[in-house]
Amino acid sequence: MHELYFIFGVFILLFVITDLLWTTLWVDGGAGPISSRLTTVIWKGLRFITKDRSKLLSLAGPIILVSILFMWILSIWAGWVFLFTGDENSLIDTRDDEPITWAARIYFVAYTMFTMGNGDFSPKDGFWQIATSLTTASGMLFVTLSVSYVLSVLGGVTQKRSFAEGVTGQGEKSEIIVKQGWNGKDYSNIDLFLKDYSAQLSTLTQQHKAYPILHYYHSEKTEQASAVAVVVFDEALTLFKYGIPEHRQPNKVWVREARSSVQSYLSTLNSAFIKSADHAPPPVDLESLRSAGLPVTSEKEFEQAHSKLEERRKKLLGMIRADAWKWPAEQQ
Repeated sequence: MHELYFIFGVFILLFVITDLLWTTLWVDGGAGPISSRLTTVIWKGLRFITKDRSKLLSLAGPIILVSILFMWILSIWAGWVFLFTGDENSLIDTRDDEPITWAARIYFVAYTMFTMGNGDFSPKDGFWQIATSLTTASGMLFVTLSVSYVLSVLGGVTQKRSFAEGVTGQGEKSEIIVKQGWNGKDYSNIDLFLKDYSAQLSTLTQQHKAYPILHYYHSEKTEQASAVAVVVFDEALTLFKYGIPEHRQPNKVWVREARSSVQSYLSTLNSAFIKSADHAPPPVDLESLRSAGLPVTSEKEFEQAHSKLEERRKKLLGMIRADAWKWPAEQQ
């Protein structure tokens, strides 16, 4: 029976430390197998409990982050407890010559993980002294990587909200951005906006790849929701590329770069178990631009180009629904 405790403890430690290193250090790996599933379960549970109320759902990110940290520390703690239980003589009571209880082992592992111990218990010579040193090392590893992880995630949240506010500040719908970009003869005024926010979205994409938990930091306000902003940004790019005559379009390099940035961002959705919607959202309203006197392509030409974007727009719809928001055209 004691050997089974030892094996179980080793298994827990290997699994959770792998998850810790995977999540915090592997930039292209996203979250580890435990963290990613725990995140998804908590998010779905919170959506069910809050009924998608944004004010309450805005707590989801901090709750998930704290839950992951607690999962790591409790699992490491439990792993070492089981490992030290693998040998009934692994610890020596320096005060009383009494058998070591479960409570004593839990206590020993707890203070060993974060300090060098207080002398109440001593490990048996040999292997158990090395195990004790590794227990302290694992505690230091947890603290160091957790602090770094928290700071990186919070930096990503700030980047998300900065990007969202910048895009929605131009217009809460794609048609508004296109209308405001027209200077009377072309769209050269919008070039700097496309260049700047394409670069910001590329940075945000890399942060989401490294820290998929960012997908679950829900904003209380629509104008700070990055999922909404990405949709508005991409729909505006669709209008610029396919709804505006070629000789009146913004700089093609920046439009292409911006569309590529959106596509790269959408590639991060799988790491957060976010799937495409089963149908495409409503088409972009080209008629509103025509009514405003802006130069636009023919309805037939636009529809043909628009139909090729169905899969891309399904991903966008799946993303915005996964973040508990509605498509911008459906927002009140």
